[in-house]
Amino acid sequence: MALILSIDTATAICSVSIGKDGQLLCKKELLSSPNAHSSSLTLLIDSLLKDTGLSSFEIDAFAISQGPGSYTGLRIGTSVAKGLCYATDKPLIAIDTLQAMASAVQKRIGYENIHPSALLVPMIDARRMEVYTSQYDRQLQQLIPVLPQIISEISFLEELQNIVYFFGDGSAKCKSSIVHKNAIFIDNIHTSSENMVALAELLFQEDNFVDVAYYEPFYLKEFQATTPKSNILH
Repeated sequence: MALILSIDTATAICSVSIGKDGQLLCKKELLSSPNAHSSSLTLLIDSLLKDTGLSSFEIDAFAISQGPGSYTGLRIGTSVAKGLCYATDKPLIAIDTLQAMASAVQKRIGYENIHPSALLVPMIDARRMEVYTSQYDRQLQQLIPVLPQIISEISFLEELQNIVYFFGDGSAKCKSSIVHKNAIFIDNIHTSSENMVALAELLFQEDNFVDVAYYEPFYLKEFQATTPKSNILH
């Protein structure tokens, strides 16, 4: 049994939570706030600790959403999580971002209501018609590696022989392309530290920690710098 502080900065959402024995104790979130990760993450953590009456030294472990997602967001979240681990001499847990989203769907629908052959397919928006995605069964076991995928009318034709649940901020733009009787789109599922709480507890009980010094988030794609429009010479 543990107190675990979870951090999710994989997307535009900046989210921190404290879980106790696998149950959510308190959560702080900023939804799609510009530059929230760099300007607000540590403030959210301070507020979270104050609201729960805890100090960082009372936390048993820190969990980070490992990606895929925003390069900048993941980098900032990882730096803060590592700093907390070093300061308190506590372990670091890395949570698959897409698996955490799938756990939210499992909880909403109910494990017993998901057909054994159904697939849970989280999608994080990767611009245009591309998404970061993977596939999980109802027990949250990953069935294929995480990959960037361009969505079209022929996407998931084989998988849609069975029921497939699509969700996440990348799924909305796919509704017009993935039209099938077995395609079920679930709204309002987004990246959140709340989704990490139960998974973090399981990994803690297994002593499944990552090396704080060498851990790197799962960016999936290499960072590509762009030139701001205001700096482009005409």
